[in-house]
Amino acid sequence: MTRESWLAQGPFTLALSAGFFGFFSHTGVLAALETVGLRPRRIIGVSAGALAGGLWAAGLGAGELARELLALRREDFWDPGLPLGGLLRGRKFEAELRRVLAPTGVARVEDCGVDFVSIVHDVVAHKTLALAHGDLAKAIRASCTVPLMFRPLWWRGRVLVDGGVSDRIGRIALAPDDRVMLHYIPSRSRWRRAPGPVTLPGIDAQIMVTPDVPPLGPFKLGEAARALEVSRAHTLKWLRQRL
Repeated sequence: MTRESWLAQGPFTLALSAGFFGFFSHTGVLAALETVGLRPRRIIGVSAGALAGGLWAAGLGAGELARELLALRREDFWDPGLPLGGLLRGRKFEAELRRVLAPTGVARVEDCGVDFVSIVHDVVAHKTLALAHGDLAKAIRASCTVPLMFRPLWWRGRVLVDGGVSDRIGRIALAPDDRVMLHYIPSRSRWRRAPGPVTLPGIDAQIMVTPDVPPLGPFKLGEAARALEVSRAHTLKWLRQRL
């Protein structure tokens, strides 16, 4: 049995991990799944995974999502202000999310065509939250609020930041009976201890790590197209491999 045939056997959840500007890589994964006709019943997105996964779940096809992301320029989200917990205010980023979402007609998480969960971190309560309801642009923005880069987002009486702070793969939203494909992007931060192999004990899961993806960031977007294509090609190869 190949991984593709395993996924085709029944409904599955696609988990897209945190990974800074890894939304290009996640989009390559979504493009590959579309190519072979695999459609997850649910998407769990953390940080970069929430951006790619949330927009796709709302109705943007992988091709359209790729066009929007590859057209992204730093000035589209760069809105520095007085340092109140982060360099960027995040308002331009949210406005850009709303612009991209507008043609889909989807404004709330629960209205997505594919079930979507955005993973965030509650700073005050020191815990991970899984957002399955509410304003979609806010839910994506909150999950992408990288500490120090973006100011924390005050929403629903909570102070929220990037879900990857406490849960880089969305474990909180996984159930024991889930069949899961996880696209995991290892952290490149020098402040994080090098992790061991990623595992999901007790869950029927296939975990993919895409090698050779070029590092990206707000000052390094030139390799975005290559990151997307490397991930797309690797995913197609991974799907054909036998278990």
